[in-house]
Amino acid sequence: MLDPDTPRVAVVTGASRGLGKGISLALGEAGYTVYVTGRSVEPGTHDLGGTIGETAGAVTQRGGNGIAVACDHRDDEAVAALVEQVRREQGRLDLLVNNAFAVPDTVTSGAGFWEKPIDAVMMFDVGLRSTYTTTWHATPLLLDSAARSPLVVNISGFGAVCYLHGPAYGAVKAGVDKMTHDMAVDLEGRGVSVVSLWPGLLRTERTMRVVDADPMLYADSLPIMEHPELTGRAIAALDGGPASGKLERSGRALIVAELAIELGVTDVDGRTPVSRRALLGGPAGYSDAVVR
Repeated sequence: MLDPDTPRVAVVTGASRGLGKGISLALGEAGYTVYVTGRSVEPGTHDLGGTIGETAGAVTQRGGNGIAVACDHRDDEAVAALVEQVRREQGRLDLLVNNAFAVPDTVTSGAGFWEKPIDAVMMFDVGLRSTYTTTWHATPLLLDSAARSPLVVNISGFGAVCYLHGPAYGAVKAGVDKMTHDMAVDLEGRGVSVVSLWPGLLRTERTMRVVDADPMLYADSLPIMEHPELTGRAIAALDGGPASGKLERSGRALIVAELAIELGVTDVDGRTPVSRRALLGGPAGYSDAVVR
């Protein structure tokens, strides 16, 4: 557990439900103050349920301090206001988790990209662009907090290196990883670390709705599905560990299951997570060249 007298301050984007909610709850259990962002404010407005207020309340119940902030991450002014609120209320930012991702239901239809609605491009706005703009706005506050070894976590995935849900999805994931690498180059020597994390197949509300509709579809994968809180547990372990552990990983894409094993983290049911590297591939490497 972190020192309760100096709790770490985190922002988790897109946390009304799914992975963002799971990350927020795990951070709450570790004693963080967590700013929970998203667009779902009123119950019943999303078919999968969940609101930022419900997640923030659950963070507090877990032992942290949950603060809900309505924020559309397509809106740069709203993102700037979010960061200013954190600065005004906390004076620091220790952890930014860029999780917000707008995924159309048709992305998993199996059709060719030209046969899917053009709204797949929403993933570029809330997924790729939002990761950049939120980090852009937050970095001055992160640099002001450098003595506390802040960390940026960009949620990415195996779609960066294999065909997964089509070219739009894959381009976003590959772009997030390259962005992470290049952000780390600019932040080198400034005390701020940045990594990409690749979760495995997750037990989110969206995935479990598909499983309930077609139990055989994921029958082979169900035993190794990750709970959304596993990613949060791994983040808390990395962020709560030595600054050197963050700095030496900065710029890299990391598989959540492998990071969890390295840090001695288990899933919520006590299971040791299983990496999907053998099936889907591993993070790509980049040249060490730097041209400014």
